[in-house]
Amino acid sequence: MNNPYIQEIFATLRANNPSPTTELIFKNPFELLIAVLLSAQATDISVNKATKGLFRAAPTPEKMLELGLDGIKSHIKTIGLFNSKAKHIVATCEKLITAHHSEIPQTREALELLPGVGRKTANVVLNTAYGQPTLAVDTHIFRVAHRLQLSNGKTPDHVETDLMKQIPKEFLKDAHHWLILHGRYCCKARKPLCGDCPISNYCPYQDKT
Repeated sequence: MNNPYIQEIFATLRANNPSPTTELIFKNPFELLIAVLLSAQATDISVNKATKGLFRAAPTPEKMLELGLDGIKSHIKTIGLFNSKAKHIVATCEKLITAHHSEIPQTREALELLPGVGRKTANVVLNTAYGQPTLAVDTHIFRVAHRLQLSNGKTPDHVETDLMKQIPKEFLKDAHHWLILHGRYCCKARKPLCGDCPISNYCPYQDKT
């Protein structure tokens, strides 16, 4: 499945938002990693509220371990699955210290060896912290890719593969953020704002609504 207007789609998204980035608030790769771990099944807004105090108290793996499991939980208890997420944070910090000198790895393989870190989380960190051309397919990207007929994949991995093959290289570094933001604010799940969509001329989805 492909869309012959893919160049125009991403050129338009770039024109409307030349420097897209995540809405998670962070100051360094470590804080980004923790924020992304917390963002599973949670909104960026809720994560940012929780990490404001957490990062003030524990901006490094060492400080996070000093805070301890209960201390971490006290900061993130408003986020879903906070018990398991706190355990992953502790285990991840321990591994970062012992295996990576407290630095965040810059390869997907090394990131995915950290507790609680899957392909999606690794891709976000590689893209947002290190500028690598990766795509973390969440529900927004999955939906937008299907509506634009850039993929008919049944899994996030399949959609990621399709997008990585089709998106022109000049757009790959920022495509992740463009697609997420477009899905979050314009191409919504229940009521897409097709009348306000900057790429509506290149989208076949409207014919089905």
